[in-house]
Amino acid sequence: MTAFDERKDAFEKKFAHDEELRFKATARRNKLFGLWVAAQLGKTGADAEEYAKSVVLADFEEAGDADVIRKVRADLEAAGKPADEAELTRKLSEQMARAVDEIKAGL
Repeated sequence: MTAFDERKDAFEKKFAHDEELRFKATARRNKLFGLWVAAQLGKTGADAEEYAKSVVLADFEEAGDADVIRKVRADLEAAGKPADEAELTRKLSEQMARAVDEIKAGL
């Protein structure tokens, strides 16, 4: 194998690894965000976990974070808890930082 082929294979492996980590971090972020929203809705235990799963699944509707924000905002408003989109976006970003930290720590 040439040095070029070895380098190409290394880049491909790194790309695949980075994509896997990005997917894991996003899924964890959505779960953490879902748990936070569940607490805002007064859900605990299994109900909170179930709600968090629904937030994770909502992210598969379209690319980007708009689907997640739209879902939780509608759920909060339906519960009589008005939600500011900027606040939800900020909280989602905070949860991404936490998710990345947890993954790096091996949690």
